[in-house]
Amino acid sequence: MPQPLAFIHPDAKIAPNVIIEPFVSIDKNVVILEGSHIGPNVIIREGTRIGRNCNIFPGAVIGAIPQDLKFCGEETTAIIGDNTTIRECVTINRGTIAKGRTEIGNNCLIMAYCHVAHDCIVGNHVILSNATQLAGEVIVGDWAVIGGGSLIHQFTQIGAHVMIQGGSKINKDIPPFVKAAREPISYCGINSVGLRRRGYSNQQIREIQEIYRVLYLSGMNNSMAVERIEAELPAAKERDEIVLFVRNSPRGIMRGYFD
Repeated sequence: MPQPLAFIHPDAKIAPNVIIEPFVSIDKNVVILEGSHIGPNVIIREGTRIGRNCNIFPGAVIGAIPQDLKFCGEETTAIIGDNTTIRECVTINRGTIAKGRTEIGNNCLIMAYCHVAHDCIVGNHVILSNATQLAGEVIVGDWAVIGGGSLIHQFTQIGAHVMIQGGSKINKDIPPFVKAAREPISYCGINSVGLRRRGYSNQQIREIQEIYRVLYLSGMNNSMAVERIEAELPAAKERDEIVLFVRNSPRGIMRGYFD
């Protein structure tokens, strides 16, 4: 039930068991589903969609208009999936005409002071550590973990199951299943600990390691390495995911450590 000191626009659609604490402001055209908890001093702006069992901590601002001078007031959304936690003072802007939405998936943890800009798509089970900043139209794959204070350039893509060192400046795409660190951001091996925790077998992890040995340690350029991977390494879902990511990378993938 809302507190009497909260403002809720009469056009907002809020499930009966949502907890809304004092000094919350909820705009029109907002939907909040069952079991969510909205902490004090949270601002939820027009076009926001919040899923089930979310927990939003004090000071967060969800669905504010984009910080993009091309935005002309078009109707867009900011979507938060189920079971996602948004900590103190996080800002998540809604989309522009480019994609029409900014989206955070299910079971995510967005830590304090993170910013997710317009038209970003963040997958499921993602962790954005404190003060991570996503510029516009960034894509983050499922199960990615991004260390605190990282800065991610607009249009960058980050693959699934990636682990990124805190304080990183990311201006190249990060392919799936890897660890990324150093300055400039570089390949640092496979995220084997994370993959084991998520049920990947030793055989799958060895196959992923072999793919990245060819990609980063063979001395070939990316196009040649991808051709060799497809020709010589066994077909597998993980192999095809990596090959597709590299081929379709709009910014180019991060460098190898010895580049």
